[in-house]
Amino acid sequence: MLTEFSKGTTILVDKPLNWTSFDVVNKLRWHLRKRLGIKKLKVGHAGTLDPLATGLLVLCIGKHTKLINDLMVGEKTYTGTILLGKTTPSYDLESEFNEEFPTDHINEALLEEVRASFLGEQLQTPPIFSAKKIDGKRAYELAREGKEVKMRVNTITIHDFKINTSSFPKVNFEITCSKGTYIRAIAHDFGKKLNSGGTLIELRRTKSGKQNIEDAKTVEEWIDFIESAEL
Repeated sequence: MLTEFSKGTTILVDKPLNWTSFDVVNKLRWHLRKRLGIKKLKVGHAGTLDPLATGLLVLCIGKHTKLINDLMVGEKTYTGTILLGKTTPSYDLESEFNEEFPTDHINEALLEEVRASFLGEQLQTPPIFSAKKIDGKRAYELAREGKEVKMRVNTITIHDFKINTSSFPKVNFEITCSKGTYIRAIAHDFGKKLNSGGTLIELRRTKSGKQNIEDAKTVEEWIDFIESAEL
């Protein structure tokens, strides 16, 4: 019954392209409040997805918002595509291409060597176009103002990294990593290690901890459920 949602539950949403994670929270919270006839309802997400990413977004409702930190700790799995030979300031398609690099020297042996080098624990510098806070402001706000941004490195772990180069210079991948890993930074660093450039042009989260995209509903499917479920 829908009244159980207000007491506390966790739902899985397949976030659409060009939506922020907050857009999803806002939309579903509005429909839940309207259907339940209540003014206040806590809704939060366990792990942000960039607007240009799709896939698994874990939403916690009511008392389940207390579980958000625990749910964010688990490993994440992503699929996507890296375009080699070009870079952007944001490391993805949020900004325009600003540099081009050769790709003629890249062969299967080099690709495999670089892929393997990402496995295990390592230090990663987040993109300057990220939501990391620096002196109380988001890094991307400072970057868009043209200010110099110094990012602190994070310790991350790459548990698995598979690549498919059949569409070269596009490289399709599946990666399983620790919380706090920036896949955009992986794409950028992947290109750099190949003595070229790399830009993330597609990203989809398929797993978060024990949660799987196969069990998620689209925003529209959740709205239909909210509107038709018994109170």
